[in-house]
Amino acid sequence: MDDGSDREAAAGGRSDQEVAELVGRLAEPGDMDGAERRRLLGRLTKSLARGAKRAKESGEGRGRWLTDVFMAVAPRIPIRDLHTLSEHHHGRTSEALADDLVRTATKATMAVGAIGGAVAAAEFAAPPLLLSAPAQLVAETLVVAAIEVKLIAELHEVYGIQVPGTGSQRAMAFAMAWSKQRGVDPMAPGTMTVALGTAAKTALRNRLMRTLGRHLTTFGPFLTGAVAGGFLNRAATKKLGEVVRADLRVNRALPPGKS
Repeated sequence: MDDGSDREAAAGGRSDQEVAELVGRLAEPGDMDGAERRRLLGRLTKSLARGAKRAKESGEGRGRWLTDVFMAVAPRIPIRDLHTLSEHHHGRTSEALADDLVRTATKATMAVGAIGGAVAAAEFAAPPLLLSAPAQLVAETLVVAAIEVKLIAELHEVYGIQVPGTGSQRAMAFAMAWSKQRGVDPMAPGTMTVALGTAAKTALRNRLMRTLGRHLTTFGPFLTGAVAGGFLNRAATKKLGEVVRADLRVNRALPPGKS
């Protein structure tokens, strides 16, 4: 490999690491200041724009590139264990804790949609700035996907459904569960190996592209995109939480829990 290729590979590695770190920070629970969220989303957009440019130059399709980026991000999504979850949610347990996790996730994805829409509205009258729109949509998509994968993983903790495997294998199992919008069935044959298959990657790419398409609503004038983006994200995350919890209850019924 020549010096130019070495430099390009090194730049790509740094960009991937930056993307993973930024997505992880934006997926963290808690009330992040709106200005800080916008700043981090802006940094993520710029980093993704550089990655998209390299992917285009190499002839890689956008859907495949987006899937590869998310597969690199998924193992770095911070997942809390049951004890930590209860501590972070005022001692809540069981169904009450699951309720709170879904509320927190819907609030977070709603904020991402609203902020993305607000940024898009501010740029609506400035055509040159709209050139960054695709990267912004990818940024929103990755953050929302990370928040929802984190929700799925932590709901499994609450319901006591243990998914075996290494950290990376478990991360991909939860990412595949997100692509299907279902809970993980750890007893299903090939649960840990299916993540490596072509069909599984295709399912993940299709889910990412559908989520990307949902964020096209943020590009409306006069903050209409902010309202639509926030509402659609909230509804989608809430529905996901309901479906996954229904799946997990089949295997492990919980008492009402401490609220």
